[in-house]
Amino acid sequence: MSIKIFNAKIVNEGLVTEGDVFIQNGRIEKIGPSSDRKAATEIDAAGRYLLPGVIDDQVHFREPGLTHKGNIYSESRAAVAGGVTSFMEMPNTAPPVFNHRLLEDKYEIAARSSAANYSFYMGTSNDNFEEIMKTDLSKVCGLKIFMGSSTGNLLVDDPALLEKIFSSFPGIITTHCEYEPLVRQRTQEFKEKYGDTATAELHPIIRNEETCYLSSSMAVGLAKKHGTRLHVLHISTEKETHLFSNDLPLEKKNVTAEACIHHLWFSDADYATLGNLIKWNPAIKTAADREGIFKALLEDRIDVIATDHAPHTTEEKEKPFFDAPSGGPLIQHSLVAMLEFYHQGKISLEKVVRKMAHNPAILYRIEDRGFIREGYWADLVLVDLNNPWTISKENILAKCGWSPFEGNTFRSKVVNTIVSGRMVYEDGKVAEGIFGKRLGFSRLNS
Repeated sequence: MSIKIFNAKIVNEGLVTEGDVFIQNGRIEKIGPSSDRKAATEIDAAGRYLLPGVIDDQVHFREPGLTHKGNIYSESRAAVAGGVTSFMEMPNTAPPVFNHRLLEDKYEIAARSSAANYSFYMGTSNDNFEEIMKTDLSKVCGLKIFMGSSTGNLLVDDPALLEKIFSSFPGIITTHCEYEPLVRQRTQEFKEKYGDTATAELHPIIRNEETCYLSSSMAVGLAKKHGTRLHVLHISTEKETHLFSNDLPLEKKNVTAEACIHHLWFSDADYATLGNLIKWNPAIKTAADREGIFKALLEDRIDVIATDHAPHTTEEKEKPFFDAPSGGPLIQHSLVAMLEFYHQGKISLEKVVRKMAHNPAILYRIEDRGFIREGYWADLVLVDLNNPWTISKENILAKCGWSPFEGNTFRSKVVNTIVSGRMVYEDGKVAEGIFGKRLGFSRLNS
């Protein structure tokens, strides 16, 4: 259970330094010269960069009930192949996670199948208020509210109920923000106008800036009114970025925000070639929105980078526009995509690490993870910044077997991934029989 990584360029807490990391019994025992220490596994990392493992705070792994698209086993393997060592998964499975028995069922599945560390959100319905108030915030990452873009009892849009939740829940509330009445109205209008001839280019027109801003501004207003700890997911418009500020350090912010890889990478011009493959909710919008989100990320108005990894089968995505589901697989390629932005001079390595590892750990108050520190769990990823590779069906690990990045060549490659002190990814292969741990949270997220 010992690993020594030596001659690494360590990217951590705003610095890049050269050194060694010695891991014993799952944790980082020593950072610094360790030439006198022998380990069961020794890695010469000369010329490579050692980062804290990525923590993805928004994924949909589809288990239980939707496992033809993906499951915790398959998608966690894709995660560690991409340098993601911990994930937080959403409650819109089948059945939705509206009670703690169903929530614990997911933890039990992950304990016997997940290659990465894991946590799961409690779901919110129109009638499970008492259940959500029982949530143990030392063991559960937070609460998810779909304030738009969902169906049935997952959609929570009653103002009185939202007021009650925002004024009462003591932990992190995460929200999907789109104003559902307007989305439905515009969808019906465009169905009547275009019918089966509709294409994905309509998606950002139907789910436009107004639908997002109406909902996200409502959520932020409720949070400010009640002092709620709010984290708004997948910001998709430049206008929304101004709802958030950088006037406080992250640990003191009550209202925070997340940007997703697809909103940083693609624009509405890409619908012409990728179509339903980049149909997400909220929709990918204009190049100006993309640049505005990136600017807010660099200025620390947006705090976290995630994926909203949400696989669907190729057959589902090939349906006509209005019938094709929203979402796609991204978790295997999120880190290398951000490293590509580093190569382009758009972001520093230190900031990539901060937004993908440090900040999720701070924001959710995850115990002993997200940093390369002595005594912390050894969640680490070793990357080669000069090892180009091309994404193809042969190297995609998500169960759905496709990626919107297919055909892209990235200059950086994940070489090793260590989860809770154990080597789970090496030489292009994910180890069998090695599982992540349930994330713990140091105190109430309030």
